[in-house]
Amino acid sequence: MTSFRLAPMSPMIRGLTLTLLAIPLAFFAAALVGTSILVGPAVLVVTMYSWVWLRLRPTMFVVRQDVLEVIWPFKQCQIERENIAGVRTIDNKELRREIGWGVRVGAGGLWGGFGWLWTERRGIVQMYISRTNDLVWIEFANGRPWLITPEHPEAFVRALASKSNAVAQQ
Repeated sequence: MTSFRLAPMSPMIRGLTLTLLAIPLAFFAAALVGTSILVGPAVLVVTMYSWVWLRLRPTMFVVRQDVLEVIWPFKQCQIERENIAGVRTIDNKELRREIGWGVRVGAGGLWGGFGWLWTERRGIVQMYISRTNDLVWIEFANGRPWLITPEHPEAFVRALASKSNAVAQQ
């Protein structure tokens, strides 16, 4: 078993996250000085942010002998390694060639991008990224591809490729 945390946020995503985190703080501050109508929106925003953190943002990718386990604070999923057709690191230029243009569907900006990426060439791609570089592309025999950002992407690719039928391309 080899574990890889979700990679630290890139500076751009960290800046966007800090900006977004200021929104509920501003609502609560305004409520304290007399605009109590903003308490409801503040609670709603905090609820949405909690949902992103607890249900959409994975914390760990665990490479086991027969499965890739993806762990979130409130859920987990196991992907059979025999279903992995390929795994490789991919840079932004290669990604653009692979998918064409894309539109994110899900959470984006707050701690990263999580959910679906609807793409011109590949259709829907599962996406769990916390930075805009050092990406890992996982191709499945059955199912949509995944785009993730584990910490130490090259080691992740080696670990996942070495213990399965997956082909590592770097």
